[in-house]
Amino acid sequence: MRRLAKAILTLTLAIAAGQTRSNACTNVIVTKGASIDGSNMISYAADSHQLYGELYFAKAAVWNEGDIRKVYEWDTGKYLGDIPQASRTFQRVGNMNEHQVIIAETTYGGRSELEDPKGIMDYGSLIYIALERARTAREAIDVIVDLANTYGYYSSGESFSIADKNEAWVMDLIGKGPDNKGIVWVARRIPDGYICAHANQARISTFPQNDPENCIFAPDVITFAREKGYFSGQDKDFSFCDAYAPLDFSGMRACEARAWSAFNILCDGKFTFIDENGLEVTKDAYDYIDYAMGYDASKRFPLFVKPSRKLTVKDVADVMRDHYEGTPMDMTADIGAGGNALPYRWRPMGFKYEDKSYINERAIATQQTGFWFVGQVRGHLPDQIGAVNWFGCDDAATSYLTPIYVSTYQVPECFRVGNGNMITYSPTSAFWMTNRVANACYKAYNIMFPTVDAAIDAWEAEMIEAVEKADKEALAIYNEAARKPRIRVCRNDRARKSVDQFAPVRDYLTSFSVDNAQKIFDKWVALEQLLLVKYIDGNVKAQNEDGSFVTNEHTDCIPAKITQPGYTDKWKECTAKDHGKIIAEP
Repeated sequence: MRRLAKAILTLTLAIAAGQTRSNACTNVIVTKGASIDGSNMISYAADSHQLYGELYFAKAAVWNEGDIRKVYEWDTGKYLGDIPQASRTFQRVGNMNEHQVIIAETTYGGRSELEDPKGIMDYGSLIYIALERARTAREAIDVIVDLANTYGYYSSGESFSIADKNEAWVMDLIGKGPDNKGIVWVARRIPDGYICAHANQARISTFPQNDPENCIFAPDVITFAREKGYFSGQDKDFSFCDAYAPLDFSGMRACEARAWSAFNILCDGKFTFIDENGLEVTKDAYDYIDYAMGYDASKRFPLFVKPSRKLTVKDVADVMRDHYEGTPMDMTADIGAGGNALPYRWRPMGFKYEDKSYINERAIATQQTGFWFVGQVRGHLPDQIGAVNWFGCDDAATSYLTPIYVSTYQVPECFRVGNGNMITYSPTSAFWMTNRVANACYKAYNIMFPTVDAAIDAWEAEMIEAVEKADKEALAIYNEAARKPRIRVCRNDRARKSVDQFAPVRDYLTSFSVDNAQKIFDKWVALEQLLLVKYIDGNVKAQNEDGSFVTNEHTDCIPAKITQPGYTDKWKECTAKDHGKIIAEP
């Protein structure tokens, strides 16, 4: 979640007269034992009304002693300070690095008194500096902790998703306030074969305190809570989220509900998990619906669950397109969806009517997404091939993902940093083009969205097959390069030089990534034009099987078979009740 997005929503709720938290960002974490191809995956929607969608890119580098890395707050660009540069930094593409490490986040805020305005490290800088310095997920955790404790933590409470090709972790952390530099934190390894999800609410409650292989934490995580008066029970009963991010209605309804929905979809309505006795049990997802809807905080669902099937990239991507369809929170079903079943509610999320407060749903898919991805790391492949960032911009429900190999030498022009921004339109920017398609659909969603959805499915199916072929071709190039003797290059005291033995692999995967990103961008340009022509003014023009429009028998310039779908039955019912006396036929 972005801090700027956090400031968007400030509402008074009827329940407990509480304040809703900001609503942004959702993560799903899939372990290799839960995936169909043995990959660890993390999905992330970076949601903010002010975040521009672009693919961050930094090449690997060697630095001299005394070099400085400037730190800027990710959300605002504010300069926070300087830290010493590492002697060597790794290439990162978006939220992944060349050693197959992925890091994503959601912000839960937590206790505001624990923020430190003097800190140098904001949550975004922790992510991207850790990616520059860590070869594994555990190293990334160590880097995050060391940076925050050494230089101070500037942001509010965060949940991180961290994975490498072998392990996947979820980490909750929060600062210690302006007079206590550093953070308190807990990180739990997700059991292989299981998945995790978080969405702007701290998720780690009680945790094993004598199992360093699967759970690590700050040495003062409990004692600090005692000092601050957040906890007074026995150590074994200590719950991180209850101490540092007390639950309220919005934490359940606007945040935890998204994690519940992701589990519900990927587990086919049955949550299988390991209980406090170490036994695997299964419960119906709807046993926890009152918690997800904010009615009963005692019915918290598990941190880890086992999916009902081995998951694919497409499974995870489609979860990020959820609007609670088929649940009591279905955003397409009530009158708020208007006459065309629009599963979005413009901000602010809450409103008052006749002195009563209401809050609209906040689903995983949302209009204010800057960028989103499914990061995939595969230990059965060399690092040059194994890491793939399936990347997209804007609303996940109406945008595509395209595969970018993390060994790429360059970022596609449509995703390049600086190609447009939130106040500067660029016709070559994927962010702006996907926004054009999305905003077209918002006018008549149930009519126009199926055309976009079909285009997404066709593209992603094509790319899944294309990646399989590219993997094989790249692996053949890799094996050929590996058989060649390495070329030694002289070094001097001023710089270190090396020859990239596997440059042919990276050349191939760069072309694959860039060419396909441009290919789908061009398709989306054509799609936006199709939406305008086909659905103009509430009419729908019929098409032939080859995609051409059906025309009348006299000319190929005038369409035939125009339909006018009208509105949903829900809209008709509400309109008849509200305005029927005026518009009813005599």
